[in-house]
Amino acid sequence: MFSFKQFSVEQDRCAMKVGTDSVLLGSWCPIDNNPKTILDIGAGTGVLSLMMAQRTNADQIDAVEIDEDAYEQCVANYENSPWSDRLFCYHAALDELIEDPEDEYDIIISNPPFYSENFKTDNSQRDLARFQDAMPFEELIEAADLLLSENGIFAVIIPFKEEERFLNLCAEVELYPVKATHVRGSHKTPIVRSLLAFKRYELSVLVADELVIEINRHEYTDDYIDLTKDFYLKM
Repeated sequence: MFSFKQFSVEQDRCAMKVGTDSVLLGSWCPIDNNPKTILDIGAGTGVLSLMMAQRTNADQIDAVEIDEDAYEQCVANYENSPWSDRLFCYHAALDELIEDPEDEYDIIISNPPFYSENFKTDNSQRDLARFQDAMPFEELIEAADLLLSENGIFAVIIPFKEEERFLNLCAEVELYPVKATHVRGSHKTPIVRSLLAFKRYELSVLVADELVIEINRHEYTDDYIDLTKDFYLKM
């Protein structure tokens, strides 16, 4: 179990455990459009949906998860949370959700699988959660384009090396970045992640800021503490 300040998640049946990426995205995602509806694509443990339930007053928070074990664990984590009446998970592939879209969402959030290299492990469940071919960026962006409300926000965390390609794919469907943060593990390490938020209108100038997680091992920067203190028990 992984315990946060206001909720906990069981994760023994999920290939992808709670990690820094999800906590970064759930803490960072803009909510200034006062969302009423939220969609978490590739829910896993459900941690992103739960973080958004804590941060917002959205009365409809949906999620979609293709892996059966992860789906069942996500549902259980929702039921054990303070916000169970606002959270719902579909056991489905993303293409099933967009075949007959009924809802629009004010926030679409995803920590997508992103290892595009041509290698696999012997754990097929973990591969499904980690590899891009399970949910290509193109499919994720198509879903965001179809399901995002007029003033909606589409927020992701991806490898920094994939940022340019992701921005180009979003531009093709007229989704434009309105917030970007580049993440380093420490001041001495290269940028590894990009936090990106998109809307349907284009800003004239977008300047990415930077977030450094640690000064030294387990000694966190003030910026990282400020971002995540509402969630981590020891922040």
